[in-house]
Amino acid sequence: MSKLKIAIQKSGRLYEESLQLLKDCGIFVNNGKDQLKVSVDNFPMEIMYLRNSDIPQYLEDGVVDVAIVGENLLAEKQKNIQIVEKLGFSKCRVSLAVPKEVETDDLSYFQGRKIATSYPNTLKDFLEQKGIKSDIHIISGSVEIAPNIGLADGICDIVSSGSTLFKNGLRETITILKSEAVLAKTSVLNTEKEVILDKFLFRIQSVLRAKNTKYILMNVPNEKIKDIASVLPVLKSPTVIPLAEKGWSSIHSVIDEERFWDVIDELKENGAQDILIIPIDKMVI
Repeated sequence: MSKLKIAIQKSGRLYEESLQLLKDCGIFVNNGKDQLKVSVDNFPMEIMYLRNSDIPQYLEDGVVDVAIVGENLLAEKQKNIQIVEKLGFSKCRVSLAVPKEVETDDLSYFQGRKIATSYPNTLKDFLEQKGIKSDIHIISGSVEIAPNIGLADGICDIVSSGSTLFKNGLRETITILKSEAVLAKTSVLNTEKEVILDKFLFRIQSVLRAKNTKYILMNVPNEKIKDIASVLPVLKSPTVIPLAEKGWSSIHSVIDEERFWDVIDELKENGAQDILIIPIDKMVI
């Protein structure tokens, strides 16, 4: 039987969360961080631990079938790779930054100036679209020190919290690209492995859906059930269970995480009481 070969970072910011996602999907991984390839006992999958920068080429060549990788890396490497699912973790952005004493945020600041970056393709494409001509200096690491040593007038680099920029006397001005971890696949995946990928993707989507929703229970006067139900649109219909106290029922449903507090306010306004919120481990629809 075929096995789906998945690549994850050997080390770096995606490593731990990639393994956690596999665990949440019920895929038990043998501890093999110091190995190139490890097997999975309970799912037709092999895991390859690779250098982050090598993953896009391995995907394009079909050496691995799928990978958990950052969007920013795929954009920079410009390979023939399809994004299958956005995974919601390791969110960051590729941004331009300038010394904090520079007062303008306008892109025109970079006209004719030097920019240090480890994302030359992403930066070049962006500047060409905007009609800006700059001198791009490619640096493999510690890009943020370039302005301080006189190598560049600004930088283009990956930004998460912005603390590294602040420590080096820089400030973010323009976001070029927003990124997060994604599941990507090769363009040469065969039919048998597509079936395995569909099963894997089903598990991932169940996990992601659960993370974005909460299970909610509340007590409601019977005359308010219709009003309360209209506030809970996530499932087809909420579960209604009569309580021992006459005229009251318990309603069970789920709510979206992003609208959590707004929904709670609406429920209270419509007569809901004794509201309980419970995390969801998996959500299969």
